[in-house]
Amino acid sequence: MNNLEFVKNVLAEAANYEHACSVLNYDQETICPSAAMEEQGEVMAFLSNQAFKLLKQPEFIEAAEALYKDRQNLDELDRVLAEQLHRTYLETVNITPELDHEFSRIYNKAFVDWTKAKDASDFSMFKDSLEKVLEIEKKKIALRGYDTPEDAAKPVYDQMLDDYEKGITMEDLDRIFGRCRERLVPLLKKIQASPKKIRRDFMSRIVTDEQQRQMAQYLLEVMDYDFTRGAFTTTEHPFTDELGKNDIRVTTHYYEDDFSSSMYSIVHEGGHATFDQLTPESHYDNYIDGGKTMGMHESVSRFYENRIGRSRAFVHLIYPKTCEIFPQVMHDVSEEELYEALNVVEPSLIRTQADEFTYVFHIMIRYEIEKALMDGSLEIKDVPQVWNSKYQEYLGITPPDDKSGVLQDVHWTFGFGYFPTYAIGNFYNSMYYKELEKAMDVDATVAAGDFKKLNGWMKEHVFARADLVEPKQWIREITGRDLTPDDFLDYLEEKYSKIYGL
Repeated sequence: MNNLEFVKNVLAEAANYEHACSVLNYDQETICPSAAMEEQGEVMAFLSNQAFKLLKQPEFIEAAEALYKDRQNLDELDRVLAEQLHRTYLETVNITPELDHEFSRIYNKAFVDWTKAKDASDFSMFKDSLEKVLEIEKKKIALRGYDTPEDAAKPVYDQMLDDYEKGITMEDLDRIFGRCRERLVPLLKKIQASPKKIRRDFMSRIVTDEQQRQMAQYLLEVMDYDFTRGAFTTTEHPFTDELGKNDIRVTTHYYEDDFSSSMYSIVHEGGHATFDQLTPESHYDNYIDGGKTMGMHESVSRFYENRIGRSRAFVHLIYPKTCEIFPQVMHDVSEEELYEALNVVEPSLIRTQADEFTYVFHIMIRYEIEKALMDGSLEIKDVPQVWNSKYQEYLGITPPDDKSGVLQDVHWTFGFGYFPTYAIGNFYNSMYYKELEKAMDVDATVAAGDFKKLNGWMKEHVFARADLVEPKQWIREITGRDLTPDDFLDYLEEKYSKIYGL
């Protein structure tokens, strides 16, 4: 008990630095002046390093490791905490505070360089920073400690994947993505050959930022987002930030000629926020709220964005308000036309604006590039060329510039192994959607706007144990089945065959 009390006191102190760091990160990605970004990054690196130093104290490590050795005698939440701390200990055992600070500075410099490179649409401005990120990512793996020789022998990229989605390997992804290629490539060709033409002209009609702000506010209200514990604003690349258990903030972006982009980025980020806002308070109090994997989180955000947000029932729910807020867009648009336009299948360059069907191809492309970078068959300087060729291969389109191609995503500024979680999230939510259907009439619930009921089921069945167990066990507990892409692929085939009359 003395060890437990000491560990939690140190974690509380570290959490103060991390909270301040999160506030600065939110500021940096929203309203920070461009000239101040690098300086702000230095402050963030300093604060992050202060938290890191606390967790590197010999007394803390000794107490945390003692808890891990005695974990079977702890209650569940404390046992999970001990296991999470042991995992962190192994990951950082050979990383000094000085080295951690150096890494933070490199990541922050990469973010600033990426921002400038994207604005200029020039990959060469980001190349050197990306090479440094790749170098330190590999270095961090080399510095790890391991419980067993088998763990140490795992391929470098498997270990990176494991950081974001515990237990997921290249073998898993090769099998899953192979299944996606097998079923989606021929279906995409059928869709493209369909005589059905979906009306899209109204989707690019001009709207104001204020109209989009009103729509974002409305959509978050529909989702039962708790504004007393959150806020929203705009950014270059939409994200959700969990600053604390009572401060879950979301962001979106406004494009005057693409009103739906803002709508569905806010629903996506609202999904992340719903997960965090409905996480049991005890998980925050016991410092285990970070146990959720990115695949779990993406399953929830994409559940709200696509399975719910692009359904007929949801379009029926929001259609009147869409007409009210965007009259210059919707004056001659029927509910059915809006539904079909929001579900059109059209290969595109930008992942975050991709339709639900072709989205997985964007993830597969990034996964293949990351694998090649890790095994040494691809050099950083050649990434734009390979990127463009893969877009042509999978989607039949080639980016005209770096901004709409290799520089579109921020993720490589902080490491590798993240992107596959976006696709894994689709597979998870398609599996637990089947369980949801057994519990309620989902379409009727959504059409009625009863998100308290919907969120209540998600809280009990999807959110409650996400911090406590690894993802393969988590999805098995929810559904009684092992991870499979087939539910997702079945859903796409059924939905889009109806839309396109196949």
